[in-house]
Amino acid sequence: MRSDSTDTPDTAGTAESPRPAQVGVVVIGYNDLTHVGDAVRSALAQGPAVAEVVAVDDCSTDGSAELLDRLAADEPRLRVVHRSENSGGCGSPRNAGIDAVTTPYVMFLDSDDVLPPGAVDALLAAATEARAEVASGLCVRRELPSGREQPWQAPLYTAHTVLARPSQRPRLVHDTLCVNKLYRTDFLREHGIRFPEGRFLYEDIVFTARILAAGPRIALVPDRVYVWHVRRAAEQLSLSLDREHIDNWKARVEACTLAYEILLGAGQKELARAARAKFLDHEVRMYARELGLRDAQYRSAWWAHTREYLAGYDAADWELNPGAPGRLLARVVMESPEPRDLPRLRELAARPARLLPPYASTPDGVPVWAADLPQVTLTPLLTRPTALLPVAVDAELRPRARASLLHLRLHELYGRVAEAGPREVDVEWQSREDEEQRRGRTTVPLTPSGAETGTATEGETGAGSGRETGAGSWTAELPVDLAGLGAGTWDLRLTVRFADGAEREVTGHALTGAGRLRRRAVPSVRHGVLLVQPYATHSGALAVRLATGVGGVVQVARNRLRRLLH
Repeated sequence: MRSDSTDTPDTAGTAESPRPAQVGVVVIGYNDLTHVGDAVRSALAQGPAVAEVVAVDDCSTDGSAELLDRLAADEPRLRVVHRSENSGGCGSPRNAGIDAVTTPYVMFLDSDDVLPPGAVDALLAAATEARAEVASGLCVRRELPSGREQPWQAPLYTAHTVLARPSQRPRLVHDTLCVNKLYRTDFLREHGIRFPEGRFLYEDIVFTARILAAGPRIALVPDRVYVWHVRRAAEQLSLSLDREHIDNWKARVEACTLAYEILLGAGQKELARAARAKFLDHEVRMYARELGLRDAQYRSAWWAHTREYLAGYDAADWELNPGAPGRLLARVVMESPEPRDLPRLRELAARPARLLPPYASTPDGVPVWAADLPQVTLTPLLTRPTALLPVAVDAELRPRARASLLHLRLHELYGRVAEAGPREVDVEWQSREDEEQRRGRTTVPLTPSGAETGTATEGETGAGSGRETGAGSWTAELPVDLAGLGAGTWDLRLTVRFADGAEREVTGHALTGAGRLRRRAVPSVRHGVLLVQPYATHSGALAVRLATGVGGVVQVARNRLRRLLH
């Protein structure tokens, strides 16, 4: 008899014998002729465990429906469901798939994504051996065309685990995807669990809340079971990536509101609180990082709508994990009628978080966000362990012909940095195109440099930020072999090491102004010429684009001309 306790070890996914045909894969698509065939083939390639693939075409007009019909003519396991009217979303076609499948288990696949080999076997083994209504595995986000991959909610999928009920792992509310999971079909039908119909953005959030509210037994596997393709350069962005208009944020808030109400209504109070905490740590931080890219009208609308939603939080909601950066960010929004300190909020919303100076305090020494906002205290943020402090490191890259230099400056943080005793910093450059490719790893000592002037952020923190306290900083300077990095985009990764044994991984805050981020062409013995473009990412971190040789420089010029003409 298997134990019902949290983190019950499981051996799912280790059986070598083929799994019986018990799974139906629902593939949904609309006007995705280029990719839908690959999605269907990845589902069929899962092997004999897949009894049927139900492709639901949402009234496409680009030939997708005809392609699916041709594939079905040669593949008996493939059935095509043609919707007569486009739904405008993903919920309705997925519901049609739930109605159409005849198998004991069902999972979902979007037309522009793929299932990696072995995904269905891993999930089916976990579900059947654990007698679980839901089996869930690791999803990876693959940026295209670079191929760079990032795991989604990796802390949930470090080992085979069986949960008797979702409340044993409140972090489950963070994994709002429906596609990296296998569901027992009768479980969905018995509980009437369906997606919101029509053009409802973020339908996954609501569907997942309905799953958790029903209290299923859940099996978690560390296997990679879904590849989520992210195509930011596509002519038509996916619904979740198209965050340029305020309606997108309103739709996200609506979905999170419904999820909270569903969980609370089902008596899942702990999960409901966790969902509200997730909203601050994920949704608010993600959109706050992008506020600087939006116009004044969007910012005002975002600020007002966010304040309206946060007004529904009670004291217990705010007390859950009070030192998290998202809490502080939300407090600033709640206490300010109009948008303010956007560059500083962007840095706090970064991952990992950075709290830039100047650092204000009340007359009696309480650390606060700003002198004119004393009700927003920083105390919970500063009581976190050293490895979680939102330390700020300014970074400036100075390209030169012989030896380019990287200047770093670690800021004091109300005495906490000095207390921990910063000793050295590890410097490394990570390729944006290949996450596994890292170069230039160097460890350099940090040298105390005395009092600060409060100008490190070049006035970006806005008016009324107050006087700075806990002044002091530590600096380091080191040469950078840019030619050795090679062509591509490189992110700066830093690890600050302290005398107390703690380590803090950070990214460097890119200093702007005075031509610091200007593109430069420098002579190179290795490449002849090296085109160097230091820049600030959306979250304010320092990165650098490199083009090598005359051919690389010409290609950059062509791309720039193409963008200007476009």
